Amino acid sequence: MGDFNHPDICWRDNAAERKQSRKFLECVYDNILLQVIEEPTRRGAMLDLILTNKEGLVGDVKLKGSLGCSDHKMVEFKILRAARRACSKVTTLGFRRADFGLFRDLLDTVAWDKAL
Repeated sequence: MGDFNHPDICWRDNAAERKQSRKFLECVYDNILLQVIEEPTRRGAMLDLILTNKEGLVGDVKLKGSLGCSDHKMVEFKILRAARRACSKVTTLGFRRADFGLFRDLLDTVAWDKAL
């Protein structure tokens, strides 16, 4: 969370006017981040952002009045976590048992010049 100062970004359209803002948007999407603020936080611009890597992790986002002399709205939010189940079982892949030699041999059979 923070003040990122990219007032030209339109988060609904994933577009920006300035090159620096487009690079910031590209960085956000390259790192699979979601921006969850939906309302302007300062003078009609969305400058204060909450970025998360998991949908549903941040919730109950509320914009409040400003604090002290700041012209930014205060952002209140909750970090949500799912309750753990008592008997939850996690399934993982057994990579230690994988036959990587076979995997390499199979990859060698692909005509990569044609495939790409």
